[in-house]
Amino acid sequence: MSKKELHPKDYRDVVFSDEAAGFSFLTKSTAKSEETIKWEDGNEYPLVKVQISSASHPFFTGEEKIIDTEGRVDRFKARSEKAMKMREALENKAKKAAKEAEKKAKAAEKAAQIGK
Repeated sequence: MSKKELHPKDYRDVVFSDEAAGFSFLTKSTAKSEETIKWEDGNEYPLVKVQISSASHPFFTGEEKIIDTEGRVDRFKARSEKAMKMREALENKAKKAAKEAEKKAKAAEKAAQIGK
């Protein structure tokens, strides 16, 4: 049994605009918008601005382009760098402890040889 009135009825022509790539396209949508734009055909249509479209997404363009609107990449790099420094500090601490244990073992060995 299918539900009645499940799909929206208010489809209309809408312009989607990727500001970063300078790319726009006209399609049918139910997306709401207060802004409008005059399209190539001379008519005015609702305008929906998007951050990423097929013109700017690396999957479609084949380019590695980072669009970082909220500093996510910088925060990730900072966490990664902090983790790397912490790992190095722990490795250095472990090496130092191993050297100290080796020194103590040698000193104990010398003391045992002298005591014989």
